[in-house]
Amino acid sequence: MNWKVYDYGGFYARYGITIGATSGASRGSFAFRLGGMTLQSMIEARRDGSMAASSESPTVILLHGFAGLSVMNRPLARNLRRAGYRPVEIGYDSWGKSLEQICERLRPRFAQIDQSSKGPLHIVGHSMGGLVARALIHRQRPARLGKVVMLGTPNGGSEIADFLDGTLLLRPILGRAAPALVTRRSIAIDSMLGPVDYPVGIIAGNRPLMPIAAARFLPVPCDGKVSVASTRLAEAADHIVLPLSHGMLPYHASAHQQIRHFLENGRFARAD
Repeated sequence: MNWKVYDYGGFYARYGITIGATSGASRGSFAFRLGGMTLQSMIEARRDGSMAASSESPTVILLHGFAGLSVMNRPLARNLRRAGYRPVEIGYDSWGKSLEQICERLRPRFAQIDQSSKGPLHIVGHSMGGLVARALIHRQRPARLGKVVMLGTPNGGSEIADFLDGTLLLRPILGRAAPALVTRRSIAIDSMLGPVDYPVGIIAGNRPLMPIAAARFLPVPCDGKVSVASTRLAEAADHIVLPLSHGMLPYHASAHQQIRHFLENGRFARAD
């Protein structure tokens, strides 16, 4: 059977779209091509987060927080991709695995991304994702390590985690993440996080969704889950506080702007 594709108004030609039979393919198989990319290559590019970014583009690994999923970083990934970066969204089991187990599972993927990156390898971690980034860098520092941005990361632990871990009925909520999230960490966890001898920018929030409830458990100012004081690191290159809640830090346009600015300049944007 012969098939004919009509190009109404020259739409396909205008946008570089071609549709036709694939060479050597079975009868009825077709190839869709947009600007030189086949549908299959677009799916693969989408899968590894490289769509609209060249092989020379700086890579940005995105790590979600506790009880999160990699898809939660999709809005940030889109923003970074439009800015010319190659975002890679990585997920991990934050509840069922210890920090050490998470690192062991992610280490091969990090090494693969590091080897395939032709430009600098940046990391953006939300909440616990920042701790995972620290532990991974300490265990196997990427050869092309660039800058690290932390969003509401409890570098000093979280008092809410202390409350949950100290309450028998609520302790299961944190799962195996508890040792990394509490304020009274073991020497083993602290040594796993390692020294911060690379460029780090920290974005904290100070607008909890329920400020009265948050103030009962956390020192203020806080983002509802982590206090501003707990996000700080003496070795950080820069630290900024935005009027956002903990959950909004990976999504809000103002945070996206600051992330890009730090990745490009090594400091956050401030109105002089």
